[in-house]
Amino acid sequence: MNDEIIDGIEVPASPILAPIRNRGYGSVPGLDDEELANPDELERAIWMEEFGPVLRLPYKASRCPIRPSIDMDGKPDWGAFASVDFDRIQPEFDKARYKADKLREQLKDTIITLEMIKERLPGKQKYQVLKLLRKGVLGLDHISNEDMRGLGRFYLRALRLRREIHELEEASRWRRQRKAEAWLESLG
Repeated sequence: MNDEIIDGIEVPASPILAPIRNRGYGSVPGLDDEELANPDELERAIWMEEFGPVLRLPYKASRCPIRPSIDMDGKPDWGAFASVDFDRIQPEFDKARYKADKLREQLKDTIITLEMIKERLPGKQKYQVLKLLRKGVLGLDHISNEDMRGLGRFYLRALRLRREIHELEEASRWRRQRKAEAWLESLG
């Protein structure tokens, strides 16, 4: 114990006073240390507070039916993944389906933009203009209003993307059917 100096006289410290010991991550007055969160819990809480909004953003789920289990620390427990069983279950990569998925994302973005532009234009004439654009009677260069021209451009883009997605899905379906037929012929 340290002695105190009062008015130039050295007085021994009171035996009732106990030195304060550092407990690593702090304490709360009136609460036992056993009731406090451990440092890992505190760190996890900070990460969730910092990155929680990002983790709550919607995302496109994968098509794989296998999901890793999550252990108590919140980390994936991959277990037998990367084994022969996993390779057997995992479908073969299809380039056409992958491209169709990417185009579907572009279509979704285009439709969102289309809806925003559509809200700027009052009335029902916009639907007549879009009908004439779809039929090819009217061209984009014939439209003088900038919002209407933008609406037409995004509408035509959405139609083109839908057509491309349909063609890619049909090509993928056709290839899978031919592959299945070849496999069945090899069996018998």
